[in-house]
Amino acid sequence: MAGKKKKQKIVRYRKPLNLNVGMIIFTIIFIYMIFSVYTYMKREKIQFYEVVEGGIVNDKEYTGIILRSEETQSTDTAGYINYYVREGKRASVGTRIYSIDETGSMSQFLEEHSADNISLTDDNLSDLKKQLSGFSQSYDDEKFSTVYDIQYSMEAAVLEYVNFNALDNLDQLMSEQGINFKQVKASKSGVVSYAVDQFETLDPSTVSAATFDKTSYTKAITKSGQLVEIGAPIYKIVTSDDWSVVFPMSEDDVTNYGGQTSLKVAFSGRDLSTTGDFSTFAGTDGSTYGKIDFHKYMVQFVSDRYVDFEIESTKVDGLKIPSSAVATKDFYTIPLAYLSQGGDGSDTGFYKEVYGENGTSVVFTPVTIYYSTDESYYIETGEGSPFQDGDYIVKPESSDRFQVGVRASLQGVYNINKGYAVFKQIAILNSNDEYYTIEKNTQYGLAVYDHIVLDANTVTEGQLIYQ
Repeated sequence: MAGKKKKQKIVRYRKPLNLNVGMIIFTIIFIYMIFSVYTYMKREKIQFYEVVEGGIVNDKEYTGIILRSEETQSTDTAGYINYYVREGKRASVGTRIYSIDETGSMSQFLEEHSADNISLTDDNLSDLKKQLSGFSQSYDDEKFSTVYDIQYSMEAAVLEYVNFNALDNLDQLMSEQGINFKQVKASKSGVVSYAVDQFETLDPSTVSAATFDKTSYTKAITKSGQLVEIGAPIYKIVTSDDWSVVFPMSEDDVTNYGGQTSLKVAFSGRDLSTTGDFSTFAGTDGSTYGKIDFHKYMVQFVSDRYVDFEIESTKVDGLKIPSSAVATKDFYTIPLAYLSQGGDGSDTGFYKEVYGENGTSVVFTPVTIYYSTDESYYIETGEGSPFQDGDYIVKPESSDRFQVGVRASLQGVYNINKGYAVFKQIAILNSNDEYYTIEKNTQYGLAVYDHIVLDANTVTEGQLIYQ
């Protein structure tokens, strides 16, 4: 009997673990990169601002009321009126201003003959375009009633242009037709306007808050060909080129402009900027009002009573920084006489009294100076300070001592040029809601192109900044 075949046991061969140094290094670097990206993504980003040279202008818009030397002229005859002088034109004594036709024959005659003989000139069209352009630039949806004013002005202007262009040729024809009309001439020289309201006699002594309520304001513009009654206001004549703009002032306005004698203003919707004499007065309601006097450009506003304008503040040059970057910080103040040079003479600091087992000694302590006045240096407080309240410092070459503890605050920003936050003092020259203009070339301050923290509330002194 054949012998049984022996079963063989198969043992799996295990390969020895061969560690590849290169793979290990690559794995470590890969893990580090993932960790770095993760921590970078999770880290709060500190936004910075690059300091630039420049300034800010505080322009604020106001609505003022115009005061002029003007006289309203009324008619002593009823009838149909026809004008001879355009709005805003200057008339001398004896200039024919308008005519009154009691029967309406003159108006009918002009209407019948205007279609064949009369047309608007290029100058007429140019004037109309200027009126529309000026209105469109200053239009405000909240002041929709001004649309009716411009409508009446445009209609009156077109009728006046037609009549003016016609009368030079038709005077003789009307005489031949036996048309009788009364001509009225100017008794005074000045600029003619047909926009009549209730403010022709207004002066500063009668100004109050109600003066600026335009909801009840009305302006009458009589058109050529219109029937007028006896005593109706027909036109007004402005006898002087001097005019004024009066406007209400807030407490901030009084603070900003109260001491000035002149202001530069820019009129909204017009390409005009000019300087006027400035003064303030109290209205009948006790409020403060500003008054700006001008000696030219009156004719450009002869049809207006209210005007929108901006006061152009003087631009202050310096360094421009955002207001969000500004912080306030407390510092120790130490008299100038206590500052000394120590070590090799390159460090500045103070001699501080130190108490030990062997008694009291004086140790030179270097410091960072943040600001100085004519009397004191400003030194860091808190954890980063080499001093604490109650420490004594000694004046060089003297036995005089000064106890640290007096504090004062400074406005400044956090400079991050070196990769960590360093407080830098600033001197503010001007400001608005968003920016400050600060002095440049100050000893402990900022320079152009410095990087500062955009929001001062997001950092602390000495904090590392990852950009």
